Amino acid sequence: MTHKGTQIINTDRLLLRKLEVADAHDMFKNWATDSAVRKFLSWKPHHNVDETIDVIKQWTLEYENDDNYNWAIVLRDIGEVIGEISLVRMDKKHYSGEVGYCVSRKYWNTGIMTEALKAVIHYLFSEVGFNRIVATHDTNNGASGKVMMKSGMKYEGTLRQAKFSDDRGFYDVSVYAILKDDWLKGMEK
Repeated sequence: MTHKGTQIINTDRLLLRKLEVADAHDMFKNWATDSAVRKFLSWKPHHNVDETIDVIKQWTLEYENDDNYNWAIVLRDIGEVIGEISLVRMDKKHYSGEVGYCVSRKYWNTGIMTEALKAVIHYLFSEVGFNRIVATHDTNNGASGKVMMKSGMKYEGTLRQAKFSDDRGFYDVSVYAILKDDWLKGMEK
């Protein structure tokens, strides 16, 4: 693999770029405080914008590593950060990575997340050299599974009680993945 870090990615409607401290108000407003967005995520909602600033400051330090991949999802039409997509785990030996994402509730069911995920998959396969990209979702969050399928990923199974949340206890997760070979075949169509 040739790690290049979080580079700018453009799509029809989106600009994917590094998060900046100046994005804190958008993040706080659009998803960090929304319990509906957070419901299926592993972190707690932010109580104030200072918490959001602290998180982004930590992320900006991590951008110094060329194997860090964490994008702000900017909706071009309004120039606002509406979500985030990142590589949450990586296995360098096996050329594999796991993607995680979230987007403002206002943009659910609009294809925004699928557009962002497809772009990140393209980047990780074509520019970095990954062979396998994985994503998981709480089995109660079927909408996330639809995003994964629309992005070319295939359902691989369910991991029973694989994760734990303070407010929900143990829960099952569905696993989806796409291989570089499958992605290349899809590109030929």
